[in-house]
Amino acid sequence: MALLRTLKFIANHPLNRGRKLGSLIRFAKWQVGSRLVPGTIVFDWINGSKFLVKTGEAGLTGNIYTGLHEFSDMGFLLHFLRQDDLFIDVGANVGSYTILACAAIGADGVAYEPVPNTYRRLVENMRINHLEGKVECVNQGVGAKQGTVDFTSDSDTMNHAIASDERCDNKITVEVTSLDASLHNKAPSLIKIDVEGFETAVLEGARQTLMNPTVNALIMELNGSGSRYGFDESLIVETMLGYGFRTFSYDPLSRSLIHLDGKNLGSGNTLFLRDRTFVEDRLKHAPSVTIFGRQF
Repeated sequence: MALLRTLKFIANHPLNRGRKLGSLIRFAKWQVGSRLVPGTIVFDWINGSKFLVKTGEAGLTGNIYTGLHEFSDMGFLLHFLRQDDLFIDVGANVGSYTILACAAIGADGVAYEPVPNTYRRLVENMRINHLEGKVECVNQGVGAKQGTVDFTSDSDTMNHAIASDERCDNKITVEVTSLDASLHNKAPSLIKIDVEGFETAVLEGARQTLMNPTVNALIMELNGSGSRYGFDESLIVETMLGYGFRTFSYDPLSRSLIHLDGKNLGSGNTLFLRDRTFVEDRLKHAPSVTIFGRQF
């Protein structure tokens, strides 16, 4: 079933429309090649960016199959960000979004990843893109305040803070900071938050940051995981409305924003925008991006 879902995802991806055979050939080549020559390889990505990838890293192999694993949100990032912007990646994992923001576009970045093994992979991906002077990698979790929290360590992109009633055999204890304490009044343009349900705590520790008028866009995963901590995701939308944000999805092919009533039900990620006119102007005038010969 997992294989069938993967093939369906690849075949139906917007960048593979009319090119399904080529996308499935890429999938087959990776599956065969990564087994014949096991280990880490360098994949040439967008605008000269690269990433290191090995078998089993679902968040990266999806980019090999499709160009952009999370097309709507990654496409938004590529069209919205500019070289003089600051991008904040909360829950960076091995750095897909940070690579796009800081290597493909040239923005500065701060990337937070609490799991030590994953953090090392994040740093390697920054190093191969020569981003040591542009990206600050932080080996901490992000929450409401500074402290520590128990974390899963063996769930790849699904690693998360362990809930009070959750059992985990391979847990680690990680340091946690808040965005307000860590950023020291820095002025980000775009924030991505992917923390597997811990979003409410992240926002509690980001009140000063979210009031900064330079923050015009957030990409936030809201997939229902907050319930493990007793968080209500509908309250997150209300909180963001209080800061002046509204919810949207984005179509990179037409460069159009779609206003939503609440969180995005068609995707795990929701786009929060504050100044729609400013954002739309940026999207409209962004240079085109080319991947696998397709331009958007």
